[in-house]
Amino acid sequence: CIRDRCKPLTYSELIPPLTNDDYIMNTGSIKMLNLTIALGAINALIAVAAVAFAAHGLKNTLSPEHLDTFKTAADYQMIHGIGLILIGLLNKCDLKHDSKRSNNISAWLMLAGIILFSGSLYLLTLSGVRWLGVITPFGGICFLLAWLSLALSHMPTRHQS
Repeated sequence: CIRDRCKPLTYSELIPPLTNDDYIMNTGSIKMLNLTIALGAINALIAVAAVAFAAHGLKNTLSPEHLDTFKTAADYQMIHGIGLILIGLLNKCDLKHDSKRSNNISAWLMLAGIILFSGSLYLLTLSGVRWLGVITPFGGICFLLAWLSLALSHMPTRHQS
């Protein structure tokens, strides 16, 4: 073994320092991904509280059908709250700017879906105003578009190895 070839590598040789061009995330996108995680956690919290409220406070007030609808709203809110958290974490790991932009679009669509889908179902069951059910499918469309956007932005391309 030649002595020069066997010398240990330094930290900077193993992991070269990043330059300004390597930093894609700026302060705004860091705030956005933290906001995405926070919004996901808040929605998960609200979903847990809604299920507890339904089980203890609404059990004797709502019909079984309305109680089931209320729980469906909470289920979808929880699922998509977790989706928001995962998108925020994905943004922390993913360094491609295009993926981050698409992830953020997915996050906003999920949030809109939660508001429209779960929100309209909560209001429908608590108020009895039936026309609120017209809003619910728009929330479902937002959910579908969010997942589609997320899937398309992370599909492997021919240029990726």
